[in-house]
Amino acid sequence: MDNKIINGKEISNQLQTELRQRWENWAQNHPAALLRPPHLVAVLVGNNPASEAYVGNKAKACAFVGFKSTLLHFETDISQADLLSEIEKLNQRADIDGFIVQLPLPAHIDEQQIISAIHPDKDIDGFHPLNLGKIILGKAQFIPATPLGILELLRVAQIETKGKKVVVVGRSNIVGTPISLLLSRNTAVGNSTVTLCHSHTANLKEETLQADILIAAIGRPLFIKADMVKPGAVVIDVGINSVSDVSQKRGFRLVGDVDFEAVFPIASKITPVPGGVGAMTVTALLLNTWAAFMANQGIKI
Repeated sequence: MDNKIINGKEISNQLQTELRQRWENWAQNHPAALLRPPHLVAVLVGNNPASEAYVGNKAKACAFVGFKSTLLHFETDISQADLLSEIEKLNQRADIDGFIVQLPLPAHIDEQQIISAIHPDKDIDGFHPLNLGKIILGKAQFIPATPLGILELLRVAQIETKGKKVVVVGRSNIVGTPISLLLSRNTAVGNSTVTLCHSHTANLKEETLQADILIAAIGRPLFIKADMVKPGAVVIDVGINSVSDVSQKRGFRLVGDVDFEAVFPIASKITPVPGGVGAMTVTALLLNTWAAFMANQGIKI
């Protein structure tokens, strides 16, 4: 593959192989009678095909690295009170290192209330207000999966961030806001000067043209055009969008927030869609599960 491409799938496979080795090394050095594998639980409500596929990928990844995974699948009409009760049961179980509640949830359930009910020490999605707040303090316990995946992509691809101008397009609590904070921190993958842009940013093109590293997370297909990218910039495309394509058997194709074909000749490095940031999200959850497991052993990593 072209060396301009930051291959998320290859990096994800590399990190999962390293994580499997860490677990195997740990298991070899501890008595079997006292040993249990790291345990990740996914809570799924309803029958959203995309969510079911995503949860299935988590289970496969857990099996590869040697972790235990459990799926709790509830009907769409589960009440908020009953779902909160199930979350509290998971909070209390010592054999579970971390769990996620797969989003989106049915309309009758308050997502923020559900997220806030997850104990911060088991919140491997990193969405609890306390865990998001720790990012601001530079003391992150669990980083949300997509921002963590971006950091790992930059680290493994050896993209220099220190002193660089980063422009993030998109301000969601899941991606844009946390990654802008993380890259501004005094960390190995950080020390950047970050501008956070969004749909109301005036003169957006002027902002993106200043970026040494441009992160597109606005959720609009092919939004970032060639004339918005500085020559030699590193472009990280977070978007995963379906667009109609009659030439495809399924009638659509997946594209990012970046017009890949137009931007590719200009960028020094770029992530593809699919096979870029999206490939890293499950691996990031496994990294957080490992961190939670080690914390339960009294070890901070």
